[in-house]
Amino acid sequence: MKKALRITLIVILLAVIGAFIYVSPLMPIITGYAAKNLASAVFISGRTQESMENENLNFSFIKFTNNTVDVEKKTVTSRFLWSESTAVFTDDFGCSLIKEVDEETYKSKLPKLDRSLSYNPDTVAWPLGNVMPDSIPQGIDMDKIAAITDKVFSNTDNLNGTFGFMILYKGIPVAERYREDFDKNTRFLSWSMAKSLTSTLIGLRSDEGKLDINQPLAVKEWQKDERKNITMRNLLNMNSGLEWNENYGNLSDVTVMLHKVGDFAKYTREKTLDLPIGTQYLYSSGTTNLASYLLRKSFDKDQEYYAYPYEKLFRKIGINNNLFETDNAGTYVGSSYWYASVRDYARYGLLYANKGYFAGQQILSDEWVDFTYTTAPGSHDHYTAFFYANKDKTFENVPEDMISCRGHNGQAIFIIPSKELVIVRTGYSPNQSFSFGKMLDGVLSAIE
Repeated sequence: MKKALRITLIVILLAVIGAFIYVSPLMPIITGYAAKNLASAVFISGRTQESMENENLNFSFIKFTNNTVDVEKKTVTSRFLWSESTAVFTDDFGCSLIKEVDEETYKSKLPKLDRSLSYNPDTVAWPLGNVMPDSIPQGIDMDKIAAITDKVFSNTDNLNGTFGFMILYKGIPVAERYREDFDKNTRFLSWSMAKSLTSTLIGLRSDEGKLDINQPLAVKEWQKDERKNITMRNLLNMNSGLEWNENYGNLSDVTVMLHKVGDFAKYTREKTLDLPIGTQYLYSSGTTNLASYLLRKSFDKDQEYYAYPYEKLFRKIGINNNLFETDNAGTYVGSSYWYASVRDYARYGLLYANKGYFAGQQILSDEWVDFTYTTAPGSHDHYTAFFYANKDKTFENVPEDMISCRGHNGQAIFIIPSKELVIVRTGYSPNQSFSFGKMLDGVLSAIE
């Protein structure tokens, strides 16, 4: 009897030790995910703590966090067992987890920004403003558009969890709808749709002759090994060869980078080569944050870098309701953290549907747009330059010229130039619980 009890106690002890070894490295990720996403949702999107905890944070260990929202200080602190993480809000840069530096040091890196337009968008016609056209373009069945819009919000038949939805046909909005707790002013999290934005900013800088995507990158840590041959083109095409694990459901490079470190680009720069450069596609959020850092290094002053998206892109295409967040090192989180309204995401998609032109003005060069529509070596026609391609027929019934921005848990901007379509969908649909294929088939069936 005593022997059996002793064995039982040893088994229990080993189980406790094993659980501790497993959970301990995850603790900052658990509390970091909760604090960061709750802070941005409350202070940027205007959501309630209750709605986030009941929906977006209601999974795995995340649902067991104890979260404190300080409305006056604009911070969120999340606790789980012995771990604690805090995210802070800054007016022009949204929220960031405080890691490796204190709050004051982080905030001191960030200047005041002028994010305003030179006009009132509510008095200016679409697409530069919010005054919508009175007429619908010919060549579209609006009954079918209404039907697919209804289905997108039905939460049935694998169409689950939509927050906002918009369709542009020939540049004109033909559908726009929101779940009852959101509206046209809500800023939604992009997740990896931000990668495409980073590509655009690099393209603008390249068009100015300030950044050569074909030259080896001047990264100090790489100069004594083969990494010295990596180019910006390789980063954009996700074929740099750098080792990376993008598994969101476990302890991985992406979860460590976003929740345990302060300088995302530094974390990525320290990665070794795992594949031959320029030959094999490997999806990596670290790659995009490194690209954002190298974009930053192309400016003489950080103030110019911070203002660049607003001066060179957002104002020119009417984007007026967005925030681009930074890491603790002050670099825009190009992989994941852009918040914008559905209308602003639609404007962004329209820029590419019109092959770099917007409201009659050329924003991106023909050469850069062509590069964006060209599939990356090693991607098997699946990826371009921080955009997804459809030349591999991921969506079988959709034209091959479609490119798309797609993000975690079901965020997407689909751009189909041959059909003059832009489709935006935001929501919370983990584990592919929303069928983009059914949605796209429904929209395309309405085009005559």
